[in-house]
Amino acid sequence: MKKSILFFLFIPYLCFSQNRNSVWVFGDSAGIDFSNLSNPIPFSSGMDGRGSCASIADTNGALLFSAFTNATSDWSTLVKTSIHSNMLNGDLITGAAWYNELVIVPRDSNKYFLVSYGSDVPNNEGLYYSIVEMNLNSGLGAVTIKNIQINPNRIADCITAVKHGNGRDWWVIAKLSDASISFHNRFFKYLITEDSIIDYSFQDFNDARDGDAQKIIWNSSYDKFMNINVGGYMSEFGFDRCDGSISLIRNIFTEQSSNYNRLFWDGAYSPSGNVFYVSTKFWFGVDSIYLLQLDLNSANIQGTMDTLDLALPPVHNAAVRLAPDNKIYFTRWYLCNSPQFYCFPYPDSVRNIYNENLSVVNSPDSLGSACNFQSYSFYLGGKRTYLGLPNNPKYDLGTLQGSSCDTLSVNIITYSKQNNIIAFPNPFKDKIKFDYGDRSNFNISINDVTGKSVFVTVRQDKSEIDLSFLQDGFYIVTLTTDKGIYQTKIIKQ
Repeated sequence: MKKSILFFLFIPYLCFSQNRNSVWVFGDSAGIDFSNLSNPIPFSSGMDGRGSCASIADTNGALLFSAFTNATSDWSTLVKTSIHSNMLNGDLITGAAWYNELVIVPRDSNKYFLVSYGSDVPNNEGLYYSIVEMNLNSGLGAVTIKNIQINPNRIADCITAVKHGNGRDWWVIAKLSDASISFHNRFFKYLITEDSIIDYSFQDFNDARDGDAQKIIWNSSYDKFMNINVGGYMSEFGFDRCDGSISLIRNIFTEQSSNYNRLFWDGAYSPSGNVFYVSTKFWFGVDSIYLLQLDLNSANIQGTMDTLDLALPPVHNAAVRLAPDNKIYFTRWYLCNSPQFYCFPYPDSVRNIYNENLSVVNSPDSLGSACNFQSYSFYLGGKRTYLGLPNNPKYDLGTLQGSSCDTLSVNIITYSKQNNIIAFPNPFKDKIKFDYGDRSNFNISINDVTGKSVFVTVRQDKSEIDLSFLQDGFYIVTLTTDKGIYQTKIIKQ
């Protein structure tokens, strides 16, 4: 069953050229510019976070904005501009101080969704969205809608996004987390179209625990993904970009419940999808941490597991990513001889080969030593890395060739003038009217950009509403009718 839960003004979609994945922002002021694929260049960014981060470039490969979760006091997410300053209204966005809790979903050249998992601040647990509009603040952008909850459940650390087969809309996929349930393995999906966010029912594979620490890792064509967790679970799933259905292809490792010896943390497919790389972490008394390689073409994938690298605390294995240059980059978190899981922020004096470099698999489609793994071979220009690398989808993924799929053929409510909200005047000074076609009975609620409710009423007519008490700024109006829930933005000035 599908349910359309949020509606927006029509946004014309523009086709994006390549280059939107050209910029990584991560760690302690670290960044990499992949615009020249043969010569990626490190640069200094405005980020200072240990884990979750996301970034997006324009069609020319220049950074548009980035976001990361603050892991110090309030665990909120911050949005940074292309010049690494704080974006207007880009603070106190929901976060959890994890590692894959943010993803940026573009809607056109000016409007972007920032989807995040919230834990403590500023609201309760759940999945939220905020909206960044880049045509504001002299082109540096502003967050105009903030912290709108779309799922109230506890979410695992594996939020991801993939473009719909029509090359226009986006799937957002994540997993539920509930440590009290022995086995479920539940995926849930939302489809972001031009005018709505559509809630699709979750899928339950009932073969692994719904824990916090797990990942969803895509192949290059985004028709398969690997799901791993720290209990040693590893399974490959198929994904239909048209209807959003997930199917189990094969289980490679079942989950362990004791005697842990494979604590899978993060991974990456090779460009061809034939080889998989996975990092492990220390936990449950296990102190040896690995970067491993598996041959997915083998009839015995488990038997092909090859150790590329081994480390011990205070060096901590971390994120693994396939980069735009088709090499796989691997980061480590140096723990400063402190207790496990914590050394953030780094003291200024803590600079070494482990945190000032990334390791690189230069030929990831090749097996064994032929993959040319080079430890600590990419120097970050004096900047430092922690446990996170950008959680960026493939922004430039095109249409699904040979497919006629399109969201207009799916049974959902789509935009038309008959179900759009008309707000006038807009911008307004004191009073405003709302019109929803030929209907006069609807509930109106108004939230500010932080998500705080500022006005609620039940209307029997379309007369003016006095909102003179509101401060100048952006507001989100939600109209609830017997036909659905619709939203628009108003501006008081």
